[in-house]
Amino acid sequence: MTRYLFWRILQIIPVLFIISFIVFFLVYVAGDPVSLMLPEDATEEDRQVLREALGLDQPFIVQYGNYVWGMLQGDFGTSYHYGGDAMSIVLERLPATFELALAAIAFAIIIAIPLGVWSATVKNSPIDLVATGIAALGKAMPNFWLGIMLILFFSVTLGVLPVSGRDSMSHLILPAITLGTGIFAEMTRLIRSSMLDTLNQDYIRTAKSKGLKNRVVIFKHAFKNTLIPVITITFLQTSTLVGGTLITETVFAWPGIGQLIIQAVNTRDMAIVQASVFIIALIVILMNLVADILYRLFDPRVKYD
Repeated sequence: MTRYLFWRILQIIPVLFIISFIVFFLVYVAGDPVSLMLPEDATEEDRQVLREALGLDQPFIVQYGNYVWGMLQGDFGTSYHYGGDAMSIVLERLPATFELALAAIAFAIIIAIPLGVWSATVKNSPIDLVATGIAALGKAMPNFWLGIMLILFFSVTLGVLPVSGRDSMSHLILPAITLGTGIFAEMTRLIRSSMLDTLNQDYIRTAKSKGLKNRVVIFKHAFKNTLIPVITITFLQTSTLVGGTLITETVFAWPGIGQLIIQAVNTRDMAIVQASVFIIALIVILMNLVADILYRLFDPRVKYD
């Protein structure tokens, strides 16, 4: 296990370098940020002076080399839009994104586990059809559309929940539901499928033949084994959360990394984009590593060489 962790952690380094190159290249070809930093009446001489000051007049490979050297020191440059260290600005927004992501995961788990288990225990019943229909609908609805519909109903029509911001817990409800709906739909289908497979196992039939109560068989024997894929997908949904956060934070003006990236892309703030993508990539890689470790802990049959 220790050797496996060592090699997995070692693999993170080249992955981060590849991601950094792709992001730097895309930002490089996106356009000249100098045109956004200077007023429209700025002369070409002014533009050239600023390019030299920012190092943007140098060849691509030199710019990338300077970027990598700064990245190794934790320096992703200075945001010209916010006027501060890019990494510090990104880290300030990170708690808000974590708060929204944890709330979305909690919402998904609270709804998906009972619904998925219930659906599996009454297979092909009207309850099962409704549950699977809800899961399919949740998976099909785009985040931005669902967020707008929730705002129109709960904020504009009923006036019971705030439209945007992060001032109180009530501001978290609609963004968490919006972000968690797709995850809840995926988890519900997975729990139902895993539960159906488990209920058909011989040891479950043996437990029933011994006269154990149905709820004991379901929750003590069947559901315990169903938890293995549920735990795995919960951590692997990190990448889904990242994509959903970009949209959800923009719709609800939630002050997290997602909204920061959208603003940085619009203003071509390269330092913020690069620092944000680096942090997100690191989080996704670490969550995948945690998922592998937990899978091994909950399923001793899995061996890592």
